Amino acid sequence: MRILDQFEKIVCAVLLLLMAILGFANVVVRYGTNQSLAATEELLTGGFVLLTVFGAAIAARRGEHLAVELISDMLPAPLRRVVIVIAALLSITLLAASVWFCWQLLLNQMGNGMRSYALGLPLWWYSAALPLGFALVLFRYVQAMLGAISGQDGRQRND
Repeated sequence: MRILDQFEKIVCAVLLLLMAILGFANVVVRYGTNQSLAATEELLTGGFVLLTVFGAAIAARRGEHLAVELISDMLPAPLRRVVIVIAALLSITLLAASVWFCWQLLLNQMGNGMRSYALGLPLWWYSAALPLGFALVLFRYVQAMLGAISGQDGRQRND
C-alpha cells in the first residue's frame, strides 16, 4: 500500500512533469513559429489548480498546513489541545464543504454541457479531480490531527 501512502506526491510529480513539458513545448513553438499554442494556457491553468489541491494534501499529511500558532503556543498544554481540536473541527468543516461544493460544481458542469474555450472539451474534465483532491486533503488533515492529539507531531516525519 506504499503507493496509496504516496498518492498525492505521485499526482503532483506527474502533473509538474506534464506541465513543464507543455510549457516548454509552447515556448519552442512560440519562438520557432511566432505562434502560440493557445490551448496550453487552458491546460496549464487546470494543472495549477490540481497541483495546488494535491499539494495541500501533502502539506496536510505532514502537519505543515497554514496555521497561526502565536496565541496557541502561549497557552498551557491542556488548553492548547482544546484550541487545536476546535481549529481542527472548523478546518474539517471547511474541507467537507469544499468537497461538497466541488461535487456540486462538477454535477452542474456535467448537466449543462459547458465546454472549455480553447479546446472545446467538456468543462467538467477540468473539475473532475477537485472533489477527490479536497477529500484527500480532508483525509490527510484528519490523519495529522489524530497524530497531533496522540502526541505524534506530523511535522517531524520525513516521508
